[in-house]
Amino acid sequence: MILHITTRAAWEQARAIGEYRAPSLETEGFIHCSTETQALAVANAFYRGQQDLVLLLIDEAGLKDPVKWEAPTGPPSEGISAADSFPHVYGPINLAAVSSVLDFVPDTDGMWTSLPL
Repeated sequence: MILHITTRAAWEQARAIGEYRAPSLETEGFIHCSTETQALAVANAFYRGQQDLVLLLIDEAGLKDPVKWEAPTGPPSEGISAADSFPHVYGPINLAAVSSVLDFVPDTDGMWTSLPL
C-alpha cells in the first residue's frame, strides 16, 4: 500500500472524471506518494496547517500506470532524508486502485502526529 495526500475537492473532482490527477503529474510527470512510515513527515513538511485533506490508500498492484521508487525530488525536509525512496506514480491514479479514502485532520497546532489507519 502506498499513500497520497490531497484535498477533498481534488478527490471529488477525481471521482467525477474517473481518475485522480495531481498537479505534479503535469509539472513533474508523476504523482508524489509515500509509504506509511513517510506520510507524517511529508504531511508536516508540505501540508502544515491545511484543512480539508484526505489520505488516499492506494493498492500499488492495482495501478494501471507504473510506480518508480525514487529519491525525493526536492531538498530534504525534517524527517525526510535524501536517501529515502518514495513511490512516484507515472500517470493518473485509476480509482479502482484506491482502496480507502480517509479524513486527514491535523492536530490543533496544524501538525500531524498519527495516521488515521
